[in-house]
Amino acid sequence: MPTGDALLDPAPTGTRWLDEDEQRTWRTFLAATQLLMDRVDRQLQHESGVVHTYYEMLVRLSEAPGRSLRMSELADSSLSSRSRVSHAVSRMEERGWIRREACATDGRGFNAVLTDAGLRALEAAAPGHVETVREVLLDRLDGAQQQQLRRISETLLEHLTATGSVSPVPLTPPRA
Repeated sequence: MPTGDALLDPAPTGTRWLDEDEQRTWRTFLAATQLLMDRVDRQLQHESGVVHTYYEMLVRLSEAPGRSLRMSELADSSLSSRSRVSHAVSRMEERGWIRREACATDGRGFNAVLTDAGLRALEAAAPGHVETVREVLLDRLDGAQQQQLRRISETLLEHLTATGSVSPVPLTPPRA
């Protein structure tokens, strides 16, 4: 990678280097999202002993019909690899929050099922999590900025999932 002023000059290879404004936008976005996610994760772990990844999986299961999803669907909806979800489900099984059940329609597959204890853990963690999301994000933006952020995020999600290599992320709970 070129250094100094060379970063601003078009490279013979056709690389479109970021100009000063684009670099500032990228680095500001990167720092803000990393710090925001770190704050959310630290709050969840400190107050309820739940890492953010597990919290999101518990949320997805709580919103699913019968509080159950195929392991592959849980991986897709939580933007995790299947091996990472399998490991996370194992840890949550140890806590009694989730149980695995053989899939009734496919003998090779398994469902992750949210237990009553898992639902209680989620319900206990949710108030602090929501307050942190408000504190570090929503309360810092006025209504118009929230709408802009949502539209920007939807544009990015649409682009990032358009290739089909990543499943579309459910943005709202499924309707019963």
